[in-house]
Amino acid sequence: MYVYTDVDQQLVNERVAQFRDQTQRYLAGTLTEDEYRPLRLQNGLYVQRYAPMLRIAVPYGLMNTTQLRKVADIAKQYDRGYGHISTRQNIQLNWPELEDVPTILEELATVQMHAIQTSGNCIRNTTTDQYAGVIEGEIADPRPTCELIRQWSTFHPEFAFLPRKFKIAVSAVAEKDRAAASFHDIGVYIVKNEAGEIGYKIKAGGGLGRTPVIGSVIREFLPREDLIGYLDAILRVYNLHGRRDNKYKARIKILVKAMTPEVFAEKVEAEFLHTRDHLVVKQELLEKMDAVFTPFDYQTLENENFDALFAQHPKFKQWFNINTHAHKISGYRIVNINLKRAGIAPGDMTTEEMHFIADLADEYTFGELRTTHEQNISLVDVPQKHLFTLWEKLEAANLARAHIGFLTDIICCPGGDFCSLANAKSIPISEAITRRFDDLDVVYNLGEIDLNISGCMNACGHHHVGNIGILGVDKKGEEFYQITLGGHSDHDASIGNILGPSFAADAVPDVVEEILNTYLDLRESNEKFIDTYRRVGIKPFKERAYA
Repeated sequence: MYVYTDVDQQLVNERVAQFRDQTQRYLAGTLTEDEYRPLRLQNGLYVQRYAPMLRIAVPYGLMNTTQLRKVADIAKQYDRGYGHISTRQNIQLNWPELEDVPTILEELATVQMHAIQTSGNCIRNTTTDQYAGVIEGEIADPRPTCELIRQWSTFHPEFAFLPRKFKIAVSAVAEKDRAAASFHDIGVYIVKNEAGEIGYKIKAGGGLGRTPVIGSVIREFLPREDLIGYLDAILRVYNLHGRRDNKYKARIKILVKAMTPEVFAEKVEAEFLHTRDHLVVKQELLEKMDAVFTPFDYQTLENENFDALFAQHPKFKQWFNINTHAHKISGYRIVNINLKRAGIAPGDMTTEEMHFIADLADEYTFGELRTTHEQNISLVDVPQKHLFTLWEKLEAANLARAHIGFLTDIICCPGGDFCSLANAKSIPISEAITRRFDDLDVVYNLGEIDLNISGCMNACGHHHVGNIGILGVDKKGEEFYQITLGGHSDHDASIGNILGPSFAADAVPDVVEEILNTYLDLRESNEKFIDTYRRVGIKPFKERAYA
């Protein structure tokens, strides 16, 4: 993984000192709330419903165990003993005291972490596939591209005050887009052209929120050395033409739609031609980025035969088949640690659990771990010979429920329990559905289903792209929930359709169950929910849900 240079460390240290001074001036009353707000946001600090919330950057979801232990210790000393993984692969602390935040940032800087640009109208944390670099089918490892984007975008003076927040994702697997790149302001797809050269396909104008939009292709092939110049051109066009008079119409998706993708692409190409020669990435820098992410020193191992253990331990077999994934190196396996458990908010880890996961990563991998878009943790380099022992430890710690990718592996924002923007609570809805479908045999029979919950139209829970999406809405002070069906975040992306009028909170599990019963009645063979929905449409689901 990328290791800070002296220059990187100096920049982060100086930012911490700067923000400490800004916070002290704000607390002393010499900085107004309006003056302090953009400063705290660019350092990852929100003011939520009951307390500040600090969002810690986890670049493209990659951490080492020293960093996770530091976050755990900070959560214990300065928060309430837990952290929350967001859909952008970052980690959030929900209860820090404002006056402690500079000290927290100072602590993070000692392990090469920060909270810079995790909020505010700037370029946010670039995300990618949690299996980057270790999975078959990649055209190239996306992490060097992510690191290149991170270095270009962090502290970029021209793009520190954009019309609105800006998000970039990188996807490198033709068969599966775990980064949901079609729903980002810029989606960067690693591709090969007819000559076999590696480059990028670029989408622009994707996003969720009040106006969900699937990004449009504006460049079919971009040479690798031109990536930064082209991204810079997109941001320049957006910065110049994006609306600043209405925050609800300020995202690039509105600009691309208003201009049309074709006209927007023309403007980007014109800007790119004007500046490209000054921003070409030199070959030696590309090679340096690649060298940072060279493979670990893998052992020569054979794939294990687990038939005897599977027969003796059916739960281990379930876990192996569902919570682990094939690795491109023989004898290794990717392990997903599930953070979706009854009685615990999706994506939450206690201080003790963070230390426990760090210990596992040190013992069974090369000391790294990945946070995922789905709010789980991945250990991506586990020798297969250790899988059974690892499973036993995870099972004892309530971290081995085998439902990754299934109905109760719910993506859920913090909602009204924490967020001041939320119209309704999200976590209790997730809890109610989890308890309703606690029988794994029932969950398995339903097949793979994405269920996403957001507490408001900002869509932090990505409800628009859930096969089943749930959105909290306010009706005269009462919490209600709107259901959408048919969303999908993969390469064949789609935005969910609204089922109809919203439901009271206590009715949501019943409605979800009726939707799933309808699916079971209509599906053909082992057809997935999304495929059945696309074949039959929304009408039969609506008729049954409102019967």
